[in-house]
Amino acid sequence: MAIRNSLTGQFLRRSSVAGARLMSSSSSWFRSIEPAPKDPILGVTEAFLADQSPNKVNVGVGAYRDDQRKPVVLECVREAERRVAGSQFMEYLPMGGSIKMIEESLKLAFGDNSEFIKDKRIAAVQALSGTGACRLFAAFQQRFHPNTQIYIPVPTWANHHNIWRDAGVPMKTFRYYHPESRGLDFSGLMDDIKNAPDGSFFLLVLTAHNPTGVDPSEEQWREISSQIKAKGHFPFFDMAYQGFASGDPERDAKAIKIFLEDGHLIGLAQSYAKNMGLYGQRAGSLSVLCEDEKQAVAVKSQLQLIARPMYSNPPLHGALIVSTVLGDPDLKKLWLKEVKVMADRIIGMRTTLRENLEKKGSTLPWQHITNQIGMFCYSGLTPEQVDRMTNEFHIYMTRNGRISMAGLNTGNVGYVLDAIHEVTKSF
Repeated sequence: MAIRNSLTGQFLRRSSVAGARLMSSSSSWFRSIEPAPKDPILGVTEAFLADQSPNKVNVGVGAYRDDQRKPVVLECVREAERRVAGSQFMEYLPMGGSIKMIEESLKLAFGDNSEFIKDKRIAAVQALSGTGACRLFAAFQQRFHPNTQIYIPVPTWANHHNIWRDAGVPMKTFRYYHPESRGLDFSGLMDDIKNAPDGSFFLLVLTAHNPTGVDPSEEQWREISSQIKAKGHFPFFDMAYQGFASGDPERDAKAIKIFLEDGHLIGLAQSYAKNMGLYGQRAGSLSVLCEDEKQAVAVKSQLQLIARPMYSNPPLHGALIVSTVLGDPDLKKLWLKEVKVMADRIIGMRTTLRENLEKKGSTLPWQHITNQIGMFCYSGLTPEQVDRMTNEFHIYMTRNGRISMAGLNTGNVGYVLDAIHEVTKSF
């Protein structure tokens, strides 16, 4: 018994030493990892939540709020949820996602009677909202055009850079925003399209450009389309706000029609986060217009192959909501009404902000507030002025002066415009 206990003790001591060495070796794998930099928008929200001022205002977050500062669940969405509750098994969707949702998404973007849908020339899959659609396309581009650059606008939604960078796609930028006019740098944009190597990819934000709120006019879109066609570039559209920008989904998708009329093959990312309020459902789609049905079948198969090791299958619930809302005439009519209410509230806040700044006697031009469209306004405030807005008035936004118009309401817009007037007086 003594010998057995002695041997057992030796074994345990050796096992303990070996385990400690293994743990020591394994832990060294991660010692060099530094904390990731904080997302600037999340940092704004954290600072806002920590502020104890009763007057604090957050105009940094990119999510819709009603005039009482509350999140909104659309009535059409609630009704769709009621209809689909318990109606489906919780089985996997195919890798390509809900066929019904994809059909309705294509009709919304390309038109109910689109010849491209009828001819089955569009390869389309359900995606994890607009972000997932962009990421899936970036991986597709890297796989089949690994050395072809994608041109991204300056500025743009910061995650665009992360998406194509992490996919290993070479990136360049093209001019978009003109700080002096607080509008579109159209001449710079056209020059950069013209001077890019033939056959480049161009990321184009379709309606309610984030973060500037600056969109090309219809005539400018026609010129952009013509120049991209002449250079043989491939246009990829990110459309996160169809219907939410103007209140009219067809108007917000006008640029797609222009490019199709000019004979382009295009890529398109769609999201239902903003225009249906489905932020947490991650409902979206990716579509690629191809030369013919055979090519569309091949492209879709490759998109599904890329999705397989990423996330395998897209989520079910959001897809059921979208397909139910868009597939039922009465629910779609209700959605069109509700999305217009959201758009009109944003447009109304823009008008109020501009008119009252002008009434206060500000000598600065503020017409860009109403010229821009969508959730975000590039105010023109400098980083130093933004710091004053936060430190003196407890108004939180990103330091580039981007204002989320959804953060304004009839209760705080007067306070915010007073603060803007105060910090811009000496300019």
